Amino acid sequence: MHAALDILGLVAVVGFVAAFARRFKISEPLALIAVGIGISFIPRVLEIKLTPDLVLIGLLPPLLYSAAIRTSLVDFKANRRAIVLLSVGLVAFSTVAVGFVAWWAIPGIPLAAAFALGAVVAPPDAVAATTVARRVGMPRRIVAILEGESLVNDATALVALNTAIAALTASVSVWHISWDFLRAAGGGVLIGFVAAFALALVRKRITDPVLDTTLSFGAPYVAFLPAEEIHSSGVLAVVVTGLILGHQAPVLQTAGSRVAENINWRTVQFVLENAVFLLIGLQIRDLIHNVTAQHLSWGDVLPPSLAVVGATMAARIVWVFASTGTIRLLHQPAWTWGAATVVSWAGMRGVVTLAAAFLLPADTPKRSLLALCAFIVVASTLLIQGLSLPWLVRRLRLPGPDAAEDALQAAGLVTDAARAGLVVLERVRTPEDPPEVIAQLEERAMRRANQIWEQLGRSQTELEPPTVTYRRLRLQMLAAERASIIEARDRGVYDDDILRTALAAIDTEESLLDRVADAAARIDDELVTQERRAGDCRHLEEAPRVVQPLTPTGCEECLRDGTRWVHLRLCLSCGHVGCCDTSVGRHATGHFHETGHPVMRSFEPGEAWRWCYVDELLG
Repeated sequence: MHAALDILGLVAVVGFVAAFARRFKISEPLALIAVGIGISFIPRVLEIKLTPDLVLIGLLPPLLYSAAIRTSLVDFKANRRAIVLLSVGLVAFSTVAVGFVAWWAIPGIPLAAAFALGAVVAPPDAVAATTVARRVGMPRRIVAILEGESLVNDATALVALNTAIAALTASVSVWHISWDFLRAAGGGVLIGFVAAFALALVRKRITDPVLDTTLSFGAPYVAFLPAEEIHSSGVLAVVVTGLILGHQAPVLQTAGSRVAENINWRTVQFVLENAVFLLIGLQIRDLIHNVTAQHLSWGDVLPPSLAVVGATMAARIVWVFASTGTIRLLHQPAWTWGAATVVSWAGMRGVVTLAAAFLLPADTPKRSLLALCAFIVVASTLLIQGLSLPWLVRRLRLPGPDAAEDALQAAGLVTDAARAGLVVLERVRTPEDPPEVIAQLEERAMRRANQIWEQLGRSQTELEPPTVTYRRLRLQMLAAERASIIEARDRGVYDDDILRTALAAIDTEESLLDRVADAAARIDDELVTQERRAGDCRHLEEAPRVVQPLTPTGCEECLRDGTRWVHLRLCLSCGHVGCCDTSVGRHATGHFHETGHPVMRSFEPGEAWRWCYVDELLG
């Protein structure tokens, strides 16, 4: 019963503190560690001991898998050089650099034990870095690199730690170290591919979302346990399995299964990620007790701990800048110095560091001091780097994700997808198909695309866009339908299964009514689609950026006919101003069909994106 109360208390504290931190925009990891430290000094409250098995087997595989299935395999491949430099090269460099500093700062420990401490503090924590990165609007490439690094660096650090532990009792050769690394890396990747292949075969035959989610919960251990059994990297096996299954999810899973898996894993990830930081704080009392039991004063603890903290931070800075400079000297593509500065400072440590400290053998000289040093590294990096990283990003003015350009890219992507659906509809329709059904399908195919286009600008007439009107009225209708079903339930007229099915249908439709973003936030700079998305369009290259509008006050045809428009488009060949496809008249598209003028430009305030009707590309 005591264990059950501890689990309930842990989840309750995690939920409350995380909600409080989000409400007041405080770092969640720091808040949870601080609360954990406070609770650790309260007798008989959440006395949960953090053990290596609990973290490395119970928590790490599902955490890595939940991150891997949502990590883009395409982005991972695109940034593989930077990820390898950080997750392998930087971990090895940090292990050696911190090891020598610890050997110098802590009297009486062998060099192997110092290297073990270096391996313990080498891997940054994924949660802390990416939480800050996303909150402050860090460039997506940097976020992708930090996420990729965090998926792989734990494996490198654990291999280095095992090698250092082996060196405590026996001599270790370079060949031994190389073989351990190759066995861990190669075996982990191989097991990951095999596990992903086997799970994919099973997943193809599952259509029930409940069964598919059950399979998903077991997937991390299907990869992790066999890899660990052959002394390979279970961490790498889980990462490879998650990356592959996440990439293949649209092909392997049904839509319902993907939605269920996403929601369930987000919940699991939230609880586990935040629980581990609370658990870190809960260990501080025992760590201090173990150190004082060895009759060590704070004068014996703080100087070497601060030296290790400084070495840990400095090693990352030196490696990142040295790597960036070397790559630039070789005239190879490299990130900017501003990006290098942010990456070098995004080195917050987390639960793997503390759990790895407990892997040190019990007879390791000054083991308690080494464990406390690891905790101080975690707390210091979260406090110093975690709190200052948002300021650094703002100070360097790195371009973060742009909401308006995101909407522009989404509009082009969804429009292409809708047109692909219309092509298939035209191919598979038969003369016997009712025309009204075909018209309904065509309208539905373009509805979502038109809605996204509407997010790009505010109508000059300040009219409510049709999709916003539809959502507003439909939500009121659904509320009335739900109230009617609830009233029928209370009267006891229908069976419970029938009532639940009807309510579920309303809930599903309501969840699909996307919120249209507020168009008040505008930008003045021109939006230009990236080349890899826009492609090579001769019409966009030859078209001017702007021409004199023939009717600056609005759509030429709408002004003539007395109708209303939603958004305006400017023909860059003749200056014709027409209304968008969301408007009733669709006069901009009609003008293209009449004249063949290929390129139009948005005529909305603060917008400058262009569209080629011929090649159907943004530019």
